Amino acid sequence: MSAYEQFQNHIAELSDILNAISILKWDARTQMPPGGAETRGYQLATLSRLAQEHFISDKTARLLDAVEAEIAGEDEDSYRVRAVRQTRQYFEIIRRIPLDLVSEKAALEPVSEHVWAKAKVENDFASFAPYLQQQLDLAKRQAEAIGYQEHPFDALVFEYEPSMTAAKLRVLFDQLKAGLLPLLQRIVAHDRPLERDLWVHEYPLDKQRAFALEIAQAFGYDLNRGRLDVAPHPFEISFTRQDVRITTRYSLNYLPMALFGTLHETGHALYEQGVDPALTRTALTIDFLGKYPVGGTSYGAHESQSRLWENQIGRSREFWEVHFPRLREYFPEQLARADADLMYRAVNRVRPSLIRVEADEVTYNLHIMLRVEIEMGLLDGSLKVNELPEVWNAKMQEYLGVTPDTDTDGVLQDIHWSGGGFGSFPGYTVGNVMSAQFLEAARRDVPGLNDALARGEYAPLLHWLQQNIYRHGRAYSASELLQRCTGSDLQVGPYLAYLEAKFSDLYQLGAYAH
Repeated sequence: MSAYEQFQNHIAELSDILNAISILKWDARTQMPPGGAETRGYQLATLSRLAQEHFISDKTARLLDAVEAEIAGEDEDSYRVRAVRQTRQYFEIIRRIPLDLVSEKAALEPVSEHVWAKAKVENDFASFAPYLQQQLDLAKRQAEAIGYQEHPFDALVFEYEPSMTAAKLRVLFDQLKAGLLPLLQRIVAHDRPLERDLWVHEYPLDKQRAFALEIAQAFGYDLNRGRLDVAPHPFEISFTRQDVRITTRYSLNYLPMALFGTLHETGHALYEQGVDPALTRTALTIDFLGKYPVGGTSYGAHESQSRLWENQIGRSREFWEVHFPRLREYFPEQLARADADLMYRAVNRVRPSLIRVEADEVTYNLHIMLRVEIEMGLLDGSLKVNELPEVWNAKMQEYLGVTPDTDTDGVLQDIHWSGGGFGSFPGYTVGNVMSAQFLEAARRDVPGLNDALARGEYAPLLHWLQQNIYRHGRAYSASELLQRCTGSDLQVGPYLAYLEAKFSDLYQLGAYAH
């Protein structure tokens, strides 16, 4: 057996352990009874320690030495070389993280998430605060173990978006603010009420699920390798490309919650299901630092697909011209006096609001900036956990002109911190920016793509994305994918141009002199 084959087998075993961890996490968020949180934490701690021990073992070091010698001189761009190089990079990083820290983080996650879910329902930040403090302390310890030069946030964001740092994010956010804030001001000045409020009716949940799943399948989601469940906070999770699951949540009166939650997670799922089968159980489908297998190369790259399918496709005028008649078949009474144009305007209404996952495209990134600034403050010690509700509300007023009446609609709305996900939020904004660059490249490369989308034919777009992005798994960095697909690195221009064109038309703003 060659050194590379031995290396592959060793990493495949790690992938299996990580998949077992992911299944337990999926169950904890969807099916597990509340009383199981503590013992589930023990189970996750045990498996996480086993995964860590497996990966940072002397055997891994020996295999890496042997396989590096074997592949010396091979094409630097090959999957073999990239798999070994990435494994070496993460081996050197992860061996710095103490095993007891890995176990503590894993054990705390299901308990903390359970407490958060209960606190959110009961508007009780005080009950969650001690668990958030524990997660923050663990995050600081991990940042110190990994190491950083300028800000502890840099060590944690590396887990999700390796090319980003606190300094780079500040520049990106400033560039976006320069385009978003003037556009938002113009929209608010031209806003007018819709002639009919579509969200005063009740939309039976079983029909909401059926329509959302129908669209997910139209986009290309394979139910033979996937399923849709309910969770307090929508997420996608994969246990190899053969088992890719999504979740959403429902509101009886607000149909967009479940629909766009499903389409968002479908975008993630299409990425996972589109990975080259040859990469299954290899280093190019493992998020070593994130501790679960994932095909996407970074959170930003992954979010570029969820945001592309949810927003640039699912909220487009062309989408609703095709699919509104079908939606009305599901809800004939509720939508009897509506048409595709009204639905298009209703799901794209720009209104500064409280909830990130329900935010419109123009204000969404302001929600992300708020969270990232708070994370940086928590990590560098300039902000304390008990100050969060007050600071959150102040920043909401500063950025969006709205203030939550409850912590449920404020600081408690997201699951991320309860699971220790410090550093994960920037991926949403990076993904928004990337999505416009990728779709612009697809429109350039695929003849007749615009006409196909106008007919509700999504296979040409999906095929381009599979060939250029999905199939590579983690072989190429987000920056490399952008360069290969678009010819440039991350740029805000296409994204801001997309928003300007769409919402200038929607709100009849006319030309804007930049």
